[in-house]
Formats: sequence, structure tokens, C-alpha cells
Amino acid sequence: MSAEPRAQVPSQKMLVTSDPHETRIAVLEDDRLTEIFVERHRHRGHVGNVYKGRVTRVLPGMQAAFVDVGLERDAFLYVSDVETDGGAADEEAGEVSLGVDDTHGVPREVQRSIDELLEQGQELIVQVVKDPLPNKGARITTHVTLPGRYLVLLPTVRHFGVSRRIEEEAERERLVSLVEAMEPPGRAGLIVRTVGEGKEAEDFDADLQFLSGLWDRIQHRAGKSAAPVVLHQEQDLALRVVRDLFSHEVSVLWVDTEETYERIVEFLDQVQPSLLGRVKLYSQDEALFDRFGIEGQIEAALRSKVWLKSGGYIVINPTEALVAIDVNTGRFVGKTNLEDTVLETNLEAVEEIVRQIRLRDLGGILVLDLIDMTEEEHREQVFAALENELRKDRSKTKMLAISEFGLVEVTRKRSRTNLERLLTQPCPHCQGSGRIRSIETICLNLRREVLEHPELAIEGELLLRVHPDVAHALQGEEREVMAEIERVLGAEILIQADPTLHHERFDIVGV
Repeated sequence: MSAEPRAQVPSQKMLVTSDPHETRIAVLEDDRLTEIFVERHRHRGHVGNVYKGRVTRVLPGMQAAFVDVGLERDAFLYVSDVETDGGAADEEAGEVSLGVDDTHGVPREVQRSIDELLEQGQELIVQVVKDPLPNKGARITTHVTLPGRYLVLLPTVRHFGVSRRIEEEAERERLVSLVEAMEPPGRAGLIVRTVGEGKEAEDFDADLQFLSGLWDRIQHRAGKSAAPVVLHQEQDLALRVVRDLFSHEVSVLWVDTEETYERIVEFLDQVQPSLLGRVKLYSQDEALFDRFGIEGQIEAALRSKVWLKSGGYIVINPTEALVAIDVNTGRFVGKTNLEDTVLETNLEAVEEIVRQIRLRDLGGILVLDLIDMTEEEHREQVFAALENELRKDRSKTKMLAISEFGLVEVTRKRSRTNLERLLTQPCPHCQGSGRIRSIETICLNLRREVLEHPELAIEGELLLRVHPDVAHALQGEEREVMAEIERVLGAEILIQADPTLHHERFDIVGV
């Protein structure tokens, strides 16, 4: 069976900007922002860090346990993430697809209960696979994975595999044979990363030596340290992204600070010298992100509505359980007939939707509400385009066929905080709804409040301090409200506009 066609590889650039407070990295495809990585130096993420933790609670009903690793909340460990003899590598290793497992014939579906594997007070080595959320602790695993440039070392699992993004079967078999012949420490396994395609055994040797030494140091520290303690901290954002994403497909890597530039050059000199010529130090007066229009694209990615070039638009609405993405024709009226207009809008929309999914790092269940298509051929064409775009996404996705209502369900794995959570906070006024009371509603609320406290007008005058928009309404279209208050209380009402007040806030002061 022939392999699926590869998505067309766009022209790529990477931009690295850093200051004393944060590092930001932009990935551009055809000069459009497709991914943004942000690391605040005071709040570095925990994904990839290895800890020695202590089990605090075992929950047989949930087949999970809580583990104290020294973070603010106890981390969460599922039974499937607990290492046992003969366990197989799972997808937490990164870009993994199955190769060869030395499982001694033990069926994978045989799984012991969490209380058979762990007990309260037990110490164990774990790795963070998902950062904590505001109401959840980090998710951890005992299947430690240590990524290098070309290889991922699996210190606790005898598994040999190849990134699923390497699709040619002959190349996959060749790489599996290569890593099987290598000698990882103990009963460790190896996975070849995407950038290992076409490489030879000598290319992997330095990676294996480095990763084996790293695992030795982790075990040594674990042996002499009491839990909870961090045993290994993942590299900072700049080196992490360069290690994982910088390849010959990237035409240039611009870096705007000399210190970060030198660290990247030093790192690449050890792991991939052939890429050194693509790293450039940016020294122009105009800020690097401004030069490529990145700030505006980040700002647009925080809005719910995204306009398409044709005049159509998509609306992205994250909810508690899923993300709803709606496609609309908007101002686009097409050139021939309605079906062609719908097809053209949907085709343009799926490309932009996948870009926004990657840029915003949306995860969980995504429901795409495409414009209804009556012709089956058009549905297949849009579905194929969506599949093709999703192949550009490094995160694991699964997709169901387009329903008769024009809906597509996609699940996408995410391990880091999405862009909205990273750069924004809930509105203290609208409580996250994105809306506030209308001016008319505010005026009527004010009326009720004033009439419930007639004692404030005992001196014959009353001062209302309100937002300027409310003041304008009370003196205009809501003048009847003012007239009624004055008539009922027999008092003169004075209005003071205060731009520092929130729209919904007002003060009633007796004069």
C-alpha cells in the first residue's frame, strides 16, 4: 500500500527574541505566523522535568495516584503511566510510532490495579508530561523519555521505534535496524526522531552517549536525595525549540540578542554543525517581531473572529468541554453559484483553521462547523484539504468524517498552556462571559437602586456618579428614567460623568 502524500512543505523561518523577562520564538511558514512559543523566565514550564516524588494518595476508584514532586499542587499519575516490567512505550515519548518492543510476550491489555503497583509514601522517579492548570496539578509518568537531537532515550522501556512522521516503510525498517544494533544502557529503548531520517549510526552515537550520561546523572542524584526533589530540568525554551524544530527545512533562524545567539551557536556546533550557517544575529533598530509583523498576528490570535482573504470569516469559541469553530461566508458572495462559493469558502477556511489551531495551541475536542455542502464530491475535497493541513501539525490529531450537518470533530493533544491562557486573564468585570450589561439595563438598575433609598435625597438634591456612556444615555434616550426619579423623590438629580468607573458601576450621593 502506498504511503499517504506529504503535505506541501512551505518556506519556513524562525525568530528568537529575548529580554531579561521572557523569551519568545515565532515559527513562520510562507511568512505567516503558525506557531508561537513564550517562556516567562520567572515562570518556566515543568514539562520534561524529572523529579523524585513521594506518593501521597492512591485512588483505586480512579486508577490513579497523587504524587508530591515539590510543586504547588500534587501531580497526577494514571495507572497507564506507571512503569511495570514488560511495559511498552507510549506516545508521551513524543513523535512515536511503534517499532519493536521486547515485552516477553506479555499482552499490553493486561494491566494491574494502581493499588497493586503503588502505595502511600512510596518514592519513585517521574517526569512531567503536562504542566499544571489553575485547578489541576501536573500530569506525570514513570515512563521517562530523554530527547536528544536525533534520538529519544527510553531508560525504563525496551522499545525501538521511529517517528510516525517518517512515512517511507523502507526507511523506517532501516532506522529500526540501526537503533536495535546500538547498545542503550540497561534495558533502555530508543526512538528515532523526525530529523533522524536519512542519518547513519555514527550520527546517532553522540546522541546516545550524551543521553546515557544524562540518565546516569539522574539516577545518581536520585540515589542520594530525598523526595520531593528535581533531578533534571529541561533546557530553556531557546535551546529546546532549536533542538526539536530547527532543521534544513528552516531557511533562516534570526536571533536578536548576542547572548542567546552564542548559546544557540554553541549548542548547534555540538549537535548539528551543518545548520550553523542558517543562524543569523539580528542587529537592526526595528524590533525583530515588528520587522516581520508578528505582534499584530499575535494580537489577532487573541480575538474570536478571524477574517479570510475572500471576505468570509471563522469564529473560534473555546468552552469548558470543547472548542467550537464556525465558518461563515461573510462578505464573500462568490463568482458563479452558491455551491462553488461554499466550497471555496470552506477550502480557504480549513487552511486558516489549522493555522489558528497550531498558533493558539488549541487542544481537546475541536468541533468545526463548516458551511453545509450538498455535493458529496465537495465534502470529500474539503475533508482531504483538512487532512493535508493537519499533517503540518506536530501534535497528535484524530478526525472524524464530515457529518451531514457539516460538522467535523477533531481531537488534538496538547501538553503546554495555550496562547489565550498564557497571554490573557479572565475579565474581572464580565466574569469571563465576554459581555457586560447594556446601557439600558444599567440605567434601569440605577433607577431601582435610587428609588429603594429615598432617604439619600432628603436635602432635595441627589448626585449620580456614572460612566460617561451612562451619563450620555440618562441625558438622552433614557431621559424618562431621570424624569421619573425626580418626580417620585421630589428632588433635583445631578449627573457627574466619571471615565474611571466601569460601565456597570455607579455611586449615589446625597447632596
